[in-house]
Formats: sequence, structure tokens, C-alpha cells
Amino acid sequence: MAEQLICRNVTLGYEGIPVTKGLDFTVSSGDYLCILGENGSGKSTLIKALLGLIPAMEGEIVRSEEISGGVGYLPQQTVVQKDFPASVREIVRSGCIKKAGLRPFYSKAEKALADENMSRLGISELAGRCYRELSGGQQQRVLLARALCATSRILLLDEPVTGLDPRAQGDLYELIADLNRSGVTMIMVSHDVSAVRYASHILHIGSREQLFFGSRQDYLNSRLGKSFLITETGSDSEAREEGTSAAAPEEPEKSGVSAKTAAAAAAGAGVLAAGIGAAIHAYVKRGERNDR
Repeated sequence: MAEQLICRNVTLGYEGIPVTKGLDFTVSSGDYLCILGENGSGKSTLIKALLGLIPAMEGEIVRSEEISGGVGYLPQQTVVQKDFPASVREIVRSGCIKKAGLRPFYSKAEKALADENMSRLGISELAGRCYRELSGGQQQRVLLARALCATSRILLLDEPVTGLDPRAQGDLYELIADLNRSGVTMIMVSHDVSAVRYASHILHIGSREQLFFGSRQDYLNSRLGKSFLITETGSDSEAREEGTSAAAPEEPEKSGVSAKTAAAAAAGAGVLAAGIGAAIHAYVKRGERNDR
């Protein structure tokens, strides 16, 4: 499998102060990487670095040519973002902003791509609905469709099931797994133990350093993995059950998502130039500045 993203002994931080260091891992085409770690361990900082929003203090982050345009991003939703007054169609199309550049309109191909991704995620019938009127699970499907419009290679998902009820969580996990089986590389940040069973690889970040990177099964067999599962489930028997169920998924078939959060592109295009899409983009970006 082709390597898409490589972190080599990376140190990240702000104003010369390290937040996390020693990050050394590789993401290949079709992988499903789950990033674990307690609050304050540097997961949000790593997200910013993978998106190209902040540079590495030390080491290097290498992106393959196929994802050099960026990484598709599904951010954590804020209360403000959930209440955004735009149609589903408008939000999904806004994923094409970077492709549109300075054009004040979406091309026929870009509109077709948005329609295709809405169909792919089962939200075509919601196209004319107002985003703020949807359920949490439906909103996440809309934002996934938007991310797929930006890229078809690799997606970065930041706590995608937060705030969803158990059934909606399960549905979203299955949807993400289906996208991964179709060839889309997934990088998911999560606190949820359920996310582990879907992953092919685990990256566990501790206080200021990397604690583990490797396959899901190696993680489940490790002392760190067992400790994490027991802590999260509160039961050694549940941890063993999770480890057993996590080993079962079939090897996924491969095929492709990608795109950088294009703040600069949206700003350059301007609200008048890019229309409602730029406004949506700026609106979604507003929540990202608060996750440091």
C-alpha cells in the first residue's frame, strides 16, 4: 500500500513550548488510524499540524503527491455550527470551494460531485432542507459529504460521534467503515472505546509523547491497550470482549478522499466571490480556533 502521510520524530507546540513530541507514524492508502489520548495530550495540536495549519517545531510531516492538496476534515461541531442557517445542498457544495478558486459559482462538475456524495451518504432527500433543522446524525452525514467533495483520498475526523445518541453513533461508525472499505483512508481522533474495533491501526498519545503506534491487534494485546480498555469500559471482562470483537472485521477492499481546510482560499475568494460557500466555510472554521 502506498504511504500517504509520514510523521518523522515530530515535535509540536506553540511559541516555542512543546505540547507533544516523538510522533513517529505512517498512514498508508486505505488505513483506518484511530488516535487515542487523554485531554491535553496534544491530539488537537496534531490535527492542526496534519491539516497544515501549524508547522512542526522539530521533525517533518511528509505528504504524498496524491494528498498534497490537503486532507478532508470533519471537525468537532460547536453549538454555533449546528445552528447554521443554510441548506444541505449549499453546505455540501461548499466542500468544492478550493476547487472553485476565485470563481463566484460552482461548475457543473462540482454540482454533480455534491449530488453524488449526498447520494453516497443517503441524504439526497435532505438537499433542500435547512441544516439547522436536522438531527445530529444527519448533520454529521452532511459534513462528511462536504469533506468528500473536498477530497477523495483521506479524511481526518475529530470526535465525529460526540453528542450523538447510541444508535446514531453506531450508524455513523458503520458509515465511516463503509467509506474506508471503499478505499478512503481514515484518521479518527476519539475518546470512544467503540472506535477501536473499526481501526486498522492505533496511535496512542500520552502526556507530551507518543506511547504506541501499530496495528489494532498489537495494541489490544499490549499492556497499554488492555489498560485503556479496562479504564474506559470499567471491566476486565468487557475489555477482553472488546479485544475479541475488534479482531473480527474483514480485510477492507481499497479505493479513495482528501483536501485541506482552505481558510486562505475562502478568504481570498471572499464572501461575494464564493457566495454562500465561503460564508459556510468561514462559519465552520470559527469553531476550529477554539480547540487548541
